[in-house]
This record gives sequence, C-alpha cells and structure tokens, in this order.
Amino acid sequence: MKFLNYLALATSLMIAGIAAYFSVIGMGIIFAGAYLSTIVMMSALEFGKIVTAAYVHMFWDKLNYMKYYLAFSVFVLMLITSLGIFGFLSKANIETALEGDSYSLEMSIIDKRIQSKEGQLQRLESRVASLDNIITTARSEDRNYIDRRQRDERAQIAEDIDIVVDEIVILNEEKLPIQREQLIQQGEIGPILYVAEMIYGEGVGKDKLDNAARILIMFIIFVFDPLAVLLLISSLGLIARDREPLAPIGPDDMNIPMGHIDTENSARDEAIKIKRGLFPRE
Repeated sequence: MKFLNYLALATSLMIAGIAAYFSVIGMGIIFAGAYLSTIVMMSALEFGKIVTAAYVHMFWDKLNYMKYYLAFSVFVLMLITSLGIFGFLSKANIETALEGDSYSLEMSIIDKRIQSKEGQLQRLESRVASLDNIITTARSEDRNYIDRRQRDERAQIAEDIDIVVDEIVILNEEKLPIQREQLIQQGEIGPILYVAEMIYGEGVGKDKLDNAARILIMFIIFVFDPLAVLLLISSLGLIARDREPLAPIGPDDMNIPMGHIDTENSARDEAIKIKRGLFPRE
C-alpha cells in the first residue's frame, strides 16, 4: 500500500506537470502580445497551485479563515489551467484545419491555371480546324496556294500547342505533391472525423468537425488538471497517515477488564500484538 501511495503521488505530479506545460503554452498563445511575460506568470501560478493545494489539505484544521480563500484560489487556478489547455489544443486543431484549407487553395489555383491553358489549347485547335475548313471549301486549283500561305501560321500554331500541352503537364505534376500532402492531412483528421460521425452521423462538414473537436477537448480539460490535484492531495494525506506514530494501546482499547491483564508479565504485550495483528497499519 505504501508503494501505491507513492506511485499515486508521482503520477499526480507527472499529470500536473504536463497539464502545466499545456496551460502555460496555451495561455502564451492566447496572450501572444506578451508571450514571454505570460509564460513566466503562468509558470509561477502553476507551481503555486500545486503547493497551495497540498498545503491547504495538510494543514486545513490549523489554518484560520484564510484557508477558504486558498481553497478558492486553487479552484480558480484549476479553471485557468483548463482554459490554457483548451487554448493549446484548439490551436493544434485550428492549425490542422488551416493546413487543409491551404492545400485546397493551392489546388484551386493550379486547377484554374490548367483550365486557362486548356481554354487556350481549344482556341488553337479551333484555329487549326478553321484553316482546314478554308482549304476544304476552296477550289481545288487554289488549295495549294492557300496551303502555302497557311504554312507559317500552322507552324506557329503547332509550336504554341506544344508549349501549352507542356505547361498543362507541368501543372498536373505540380498537383501531385499537394495531393499527397492532402492525403496525409486527411489521415491526420481521420480520428476526429470518426468522432464527428459518431456524434452527428455520416456526411459531416467542417463546422461539425470543429464542434466535435471542441467537445473532445472539453472532456479532456474536465479530467486533466482536476485529476492531478485531487490525486495529489489524496496521496499526500495517505502518506502522512502512514507516517503517524502508533498510539499506545491500553486495556481500554482491547475492551479487556483491567483485572484480567497482568501488567507485570507479557500478557499485556501479547494482547497488544493480537490487536495490531487484527488492525495492521499499512
């Protein structure tokens, strides 16, 4: 049992440290204009919260009315820590969403450029078809003359078509790495997508994805720092109780009449051993 108490204490300090890290960084993000100052302030408050929680729990009976203010301060600091964690996790979710939006924007720009080049290619092909139609509708004796007149223009059109086709190929190649990044990003949002579908059903949009992320973050912050503080004070209380000296046991503790115990021999010691065997201290 002693090992379990110390394990609970170490676990509470670990959770409190991680929660403090998330909270400090999250508050720095919220107050980005004074990032370093906010980091210093929140670090001091996080350390003070843990010390105050332990102090109030251990010396509750010995403190005066100030213990109520200290307990209230710990509660408020737990809320602030939770807000900092919310800010940290929200920023991570927003960055993932913005990354996906940036990929979509890049793809949209490239698609528009491809559409423009395809339109240019269609115009060139239409011009070739128009030149062919001129020859087809001309008199047979004029066709050779018209063909010679069109050679320079046809050569230029053929060169322009090759250039446009090459540009379309290059643009499609530019899309490949972006598409790969999109697939990776979709894999990253896959878990929250499943959570959103579990809450709202299939076919969820961006707004419902954001709402699902907020709900998940709320569940996390409601158990993160409160668990650390409560586990800390509970483990400290049990450790302190285990370190209390054993109180001497007399005849009244055993409910044995005084006359039945010989204080001059080992009968009393035997009775004490029996009681301690029935009620061992962990």
